[in-house]
Amino acid sequence: MTADAMTPAGDSSFRSPARRLHGAGLDGITTEDLPRGARLEAMRAGDAGSIHSWELVTAVDGPGTRMTIFFAGCPLRCQYCHNPDTFFMAKGRLVGVDDMLARIGRYRGVFNATGGGITLSGGEVLMQAPFAARLLHGAGAMGIHTCIDTSGFLGAACTDEMLDDIDLVLLDVKSGDPDVYERVTGRALAPTLAFGDRLAARGTPVWVRFVDVPGFTDDPDNVARVADIVAAWPNVARTEVLPFHQMGRDKWHDLGLEYALESTPPPTAEQVEAVRDVFRGRGLTVR
Repeated sequence: MTADAMTPAGDSSFRSPARRLHGAGLDGITTEDLPRGARLEAMRAGDAGSIHSWELVTAVDGPGTRMTIFFAGCPLRCQYCHNPDTFFMAKGRLVGVDDMLARIGRYRGVFNATGGGITLSGGEVLMQAPFAARLLHGAGAMGIHTCIDTSGFLGAACTDEMLDDIDLVLLDVKSGDPDVYERVTGRALAPTLAFGDRLAARGTPVWVRFVDVPGFTDDPDNVARVADIVAAWPNVARTEVLPFHQMGRDKWHDLGLEYALESTPPPTAEQVEAVRDVFRGRGLTVR
């Protein structure tokens, strides 16, 4: 953190969050360093957002080389989450929208050359819909492909105008059984289905993601329910079956959080293919 990123709480510049945050970038102040009122004002207006991190990736999180921006904060508590450090919005860094767009713009050449773009992920991007909407609109104005990775639980926060600026949605369908979904996430399945139906009605391109967790989400009835849900959405371009892994276990321990899947093994290649075959059996393109 640089010294000029800090301003005394009484400084009048807090009345203008956009100006206050200009130049802060991803090395800027943490959300906890701002008075609560100024922080909320900036985020409500979309002038700033709480960001955990970002990275450039290829063949992940959408087509081409992507700048994936991880938002801080999530309403779900998925027991297999490998980024539990994104659970809490207050633990992110407050980043100005103009700063983030300037950073995105630096990679236009890479995006154009690879057919890539930006993916807003998390955490849950729709917890900060005003900030996300401004990033998506600004990136689209630069001719950059846009994508969000979401559980769909907060799909109601995604306005039609915001959807107009989204080229692709990565929709995580974590279970097809409402009881299993609540056990996995602590939340209800219905909002995800409603968002999926809305995307289908609009024709917004979707890639569905499903995590195969042995003894947890891989029950044949649950997998079949997910496949039936996805097959009913004609706008789904592909379905990704992602094998559970233990790469996030140390993060849970470091955060002092109870990790329920301590002894759960990753699925075998054969088990993953069996799940993929269920989706293929519904005529879906599967990765």
